[in-house]
Amino acid sequence: MNSPVVRPVVLCGGSGTRLWPLSRTHYPKQFLRLVDEFSLLQNTLRRLDGLAGLGRTIAVANENHRFLVAEQLHEIGLQADLLLEPAARNTAPAVAAAALHALGEAPGQDPPLLLVLPSDHVIAEVAVFQAAVRAAIPHALAGALVTFGVVPDRAETGYGYIRRGDPVLGGYALDRFVEKPDPETAQAYLDSGQYFWNSGMFLFRADTYLEALQRFAPGIRECVATAVADARRDLDFLRLDQTAFAASPANSIDYAVMEKTEHGVVIPLDAGWNDIGAWDALATIGQADANNNTQHGDVLSIDTRNCVLLSEGRLLATVGVSDLVVVATPDAVLVANKAKAQEVKALVDELKRSSRAETEFRHIVHRPWGSYEGVAHGPRYQVKRILVKPGASLSLQKHHHRAEHWIVVKGTAMIVRGDDSLLLSENQSTYIPLGVVHRLENPGKIDLEIVEVQSGSYLGEDDIVRLEDSYGR
Repeated sequence: MNSPVVRPVVLCGGSGTRLWPLSRTHYPKQFLRLVDEFSLLQNTLRRLDGLAGLGRTIAVANENHRFLVAEQLHEIGLQADLLLEPAARNTAPAVAAAALHALGEAPGQDPPLLLVLPSDHVIAEVAVFQAAVRAAIPHALAGALVTFGVVPDRAETGYGYIRRGDPVLGGYALDRFVEKPDPETAQAYLDSGQYFWNSGMFLFRADTYLEALQRFAPGIRECVATAVADARRDLDFLRLDQTAFAASPANSIDYAVMEKTEHGVVIPLDAGWNDIGAWDALATIGQADANNNTQHGDVLSIDTRNCVLLSEGRLLATVGVSDLVVVATPDAVLVANKAKAQEVKALVDELKRSSRAETEFRHIVHRPWGSYEGVAHGPRYQVKRILVKPGASLSLQKHHHRAEHWIVVKGTAMIVRGDDSLLLSENQSTYIPLGVVHRLENPGKIDLEIVEVQSGSYLGEDDIVRLEDSYGR
């Protein structure tokens, strides 16, 4: 066998509800820049730099996030095959789609290794992580299904565990997976030295995984094979067939394959791993100050200890408090006991039951052409700041219930308004009456920024009739 090709498979479908109000349905945790100037997704792929034999990345994403994924990969200069899931079916079907796609791209060649990575984790020691991947490669080439077990440093009840078996080169045979334990059991696991945290990262040959899936979960293999065979190309994306993929049983790799295989290997990983599962996790990744406060944004704290304080805009000030999480965004403020950070998910569930829009979108909404930000709203009016990237354009559209007034703040705007075409520069404006067909385009070399004032009886985003769209929406 030739030198192995390792194809990263990054799973981008998580929701990250415990990091609300920063994480939203349409802008979840993996796209946030929580640690440095790069998002968690970007850092997931940046930490692979320097690994030998890397092939082209496969990103498996929710179709609602497709332009976000593409834009963030473009920002770090990375090209990838982007597979779109038409329905959430957990990790086993997602990785099956990646495996089938990878094999289909290399007929007659040695099967590639798939390095399966969640897109929303933090790993502090990249060199240690890469060494663990290199240690896993010989086992994967020999037909093992390899996972990476995080060496625990505390009795954690929020993670599943892996019990190790007999030693093998660089790791251990995989004995079994165990569910999240109660505190006493977690302490016993830690004391025994026989258990690792389940990282959700894997390495195996594409064909080995599919063979195991055929043996243990043939329904997944069959449905996903049809979904890949009937997939259709859409711009830079590959859309898996909706009917076939939705028919697949929903299951994780752990339950579908890893808990049943006799060929599992676990490689220890002691590299500063953190899944940023809730707000209190930010204090454990080296960002706390002398008072054990983790602060981001415009924050002023006095006599404040052991808090997570984050503001996306206005000044956040605290005096004489401790053990709190306070997160302020332009449209929501979260105040929680730090010890109850995991329970933010229950709060989000309640907000969803109340159909609150604050669970869906951030105040800045990203689109393939740029973004828009809500500035002000009231009865029958709404103000937005719209940014259009150079060379990009919005769809040709009209509205049944609102009129729009556009003011150019920066750049140059090419505007179609009914039968007219207008070229507007800074401080110029135009009016789009209700029902008139229109389009906004940036023909320049710098970002176009406009202020849009909407007025009318209904201002919802679903009042858009698209007549022509470059992005297939």
